[in-house]
Amino acid sequence: MLGSSSSQDASAVYLPHWWLVAVSQGLNLTLAGLAFSVRPRFLGAAFVRLWPALLAVYAAFVCCSSVIVIVAEKVITVKGCLDVLSLPGAVVLLLYGIRHSRDEEGHGGTGNGLYKPLDTEETGGEVADSEAHQVTPFATAGFLSEMSFSWLNALMKMGYEKPLEDKDMTLLGATDRAQNQYMMFMEKLNDKKQSPSTPSFFWTIVSCHRRAVLVSGFFALLKVLTLSTGPVILKAFINVSLGKGTFKYEGYVLAAAMFVCKCCESLSQRQWYFRTRRLGLQVRSLLSAAIYKKQQKLSNAAKVNHSSGEIMNYVTVDAYRIGEFPYWFHQTWTTSVQLCIALAILYNAVGAATISSLVVIILTVLCNLPLARLQHKFQSKLMEAQDVRLKAMSESLVHMKVLKLYAWEAHFKKVIEGLREVEYKWLQAFQLRRTYNGFLFWSSPALVSAATFVTCYLLKIPLDASNVFTFVATLRLVQDPIRTIPDVIAVVIQAKVAFTRVSNFLDAPELNGQVRKKYYVGVDYPIAMDSCSFSWDENTSKPTLKNINLLVKAGEKIAICGEVGSGKSTLLAAVLGEVPKTEGTV
Repeated sequence: MLGSSSSQDASAVYLPHWWLVAVSQGLNLTLAGLAFSVRPRFLGAAFVRLWPALLAVYAAFVCCSSVIVIVAEKVITVKGCLDVLSLPGAVVLLLYGIRHSRDEEGHGGTGNGLYKPLDTEETGGEVADSEAHQVTPFATAGFLSEMSFSWLNALMKMGYEKPLEDKDMTLLGATDRAQNQYMMFMEKLNDKKQSPSTPSFFWTIVSCHRRAVLVSGFFALLKVLTLSTGPVILKAFINVSLGKGTFKYEGYVLAAAMFVCKCCESLSQRQWYFRTRRLGLQVRSLLSAAIYKKQQKLSNAAKVNHSSGEIMNYVTVDAYRIGEFPYWFHQTWTTSVQLCIALAILYNAVGAATISSLVVIILTVLCNLPLARLQHKFQSKLMEAQDVRLKAMSESLVHMKVLKLYAWEAHFKKVIEGLREVEYKWLQAFQLRRTYNGFLFWSSPALVSAATFVTCYLLKIPLDASNVFTFVATLRLVQDPIRTIPDVIAVVIQAKVAFTRVSNFLDAPELNGQVRKKYYVGVDYPIAMDSCSFSWDENTSKPTLKNINLLVKAGEKIAICGEVGSGKSTLLAAVLGEVPKTEGTV
């Protein structure tokens, strides 16, 4: 009774103090929210954007410090609970303050980043329609807006109120536009060409998007770490339920930790997927622009090796597969990290029986190596067969009038069907090896669990509720990376083949000089050829056109007459600069 009365007196003495702390912290958070509700005109924009992050970091520091004190002293106080609750309270108030300040800026009309295309000539109606569009809010979104995807709220609200139309879609930001991506890529590539070593297109693209790759890699690592905490917290929770807890309120702390870890896992996974998909679209857009620009400057010899059907395939298939690769890139190393963490947790749970799990995983990977080599070979053959078929189809469609005139439809149909059969053969071989690969890895989790339990039985390792539940929960960490390995291998092989093909095309020889020279006012002869010789082939001993002299005045009409194959089209191509000049001046 004395102890009870003394504790009641102590609570009576200290209770007002805790209420004062609670009121003071509430006032602090209220003032913080008001600070963001009212736009501080005398502060710089950088400081205004940095202030929410500083306040969130401070709240997180106070929260973590209080959790450490609670765990160390094994006593939960009112002040400690208020410190822990300060973090979500600060986040909620700051989100409201930031949103309110952004609304005020939006009503001012200065934050709407309208733009006009620079390389197009538009009519008045087209200009008005272009100005009606706004750049996506993602281009000016802050840190919290990017993390929570709140920049999508306006579009989602509009879609809830009415069906979305084309005019409701916002324009891309400057970073995501194909022209800016292509210019950045060419600038990096030209810088690397000045070095003595041969530039690599892959590392050039990586250097252009180094920051995006590192940030998405950080979220991928965070996702793996938070996912791996599940079995550890579950084991500790089972120990608490069995009466093996270390302090009184350990169960509440573990439940809160589990909730925080799952929230971080979901947040990091969404950011990982979104940022890699966005990066893939940027890479695909710059490659499409690079292929289009390169096609305009191809030399005659390069056009023989790269037909129009192949170039179409580079844009529609190869660029697409390279654009899909960033989404799977981090899977190549997070799979290994997740497997290592899972094996460490298994070793903590079942001890030496983990060796059998490791042996099964190693055998599975070794059995997959010859299948991966075959997949790479069949993928290369498949792309070559697809190029031949697309070339035949494009030529048939272009010359359809001739096919109809001579009644050659049946013959060309058989040719295209034969090419399609060849393509189908390589596609079937590739998918069959991929199916074998998938069966091998999907059956490996069951083999891992069976081998582990058999080893525990043989080594007489005791199995209790803590070990068994931890093993079952950790088995998911092993299953997910093992089952994604076949898809990762297939995507890496396809991206490698596609990147080799695109790199070979971008390295193809180009025309010497400008394709089309500019005409200057005041020149007597815009087109002048003096003793020129032109050759489509590299062999200069037999030029296609020899000793050409041509003077064309401004506004003059000239008819080029000659027999079939005499060189009329070659002369016009030479005027455009598309035929290599071996002698003379133009």
